[in-house]
Amino acid sequence: MSTAAPHAHGVHFGRLDIQNVGMGVGILMIVVGVLGFVPGITMQYGELQFLGPDSHAMFLGLFQVSMLLNIVQLAIGATGWAMSRTGTGARNFLMAFGALYIVLSVYGLSVPVDSAANFLSLNAAGNWTHMVLGVLMIAAGWMFSRHLADEKK
Repeated sequence: MSTAAPHAHGVHFGRLDIQNVGMGVGILMIVVGVLGFVPGITMQYGELQFLGPDSHAMFLGLFQVSMLLNIVQLAIGATGWAMSRTGTGARNFLMAFGALYIVLSVYGLSVPVDSAANFLSLNAAGNWTHMVLGVLMIAAGWMFSRHLADEKK
């Protein structure tokens, strides 16, 4: 852990900026995963299936979701939260899972929405959101990792 003063550049609340970003992304994914199971926030909740294109539940009325996708979001969030205990862990989380979201987006864009290959129940809005999220996570991991040298001292 960094021994830098709390007011040092790149250190807030005793954590590096990259740790705060990683933890924030992790918490956001946990919240999204939990809210995917809440009727009202997830429209057509009665049509929520474990997996596959037959799950017609819509998170916020925009993103097609399945139980499996919600569980994946929860797992990614918990991983991000846990890995963000260190700056290196936070950077690795942001870079690796950012890349995973980009791969997931490309996969979702390449399979038809009603295909059995769409096992996570992804739609176009979800695919483009995953693409943007992946790019932002990688950019944040790269931008904020410049303070990791401070952590190792």
